[in-house]
Amino acid sequence: MDTLQQVGLPVLGIVAAAAVTFYVVSFNELREKSLNRDWDDDDDNGGFKTSLSSRERRARRKAGKQNK
Repeated sequence: MDTLQQVGLPVLGIVAAAAVTFYVVSFNELREKSLNRDWDDDDDNGGFKTSLSSRERRARRKAGKQNK
């Protein structure tokens, strides 16, 4: 029983520390994403989109071809 406590307690502590670290990092990333989204929404032009829809890409390509 003493051996189990000597080995199990540190292992349990390491697992608990890893779980706490995981949750802290996850919530920190969620907060950063939320802040970045709010910051982008405050922009004068409504913020920039990180990705274009296929319809918007097609329209840009078509406009580029017509300009040439």
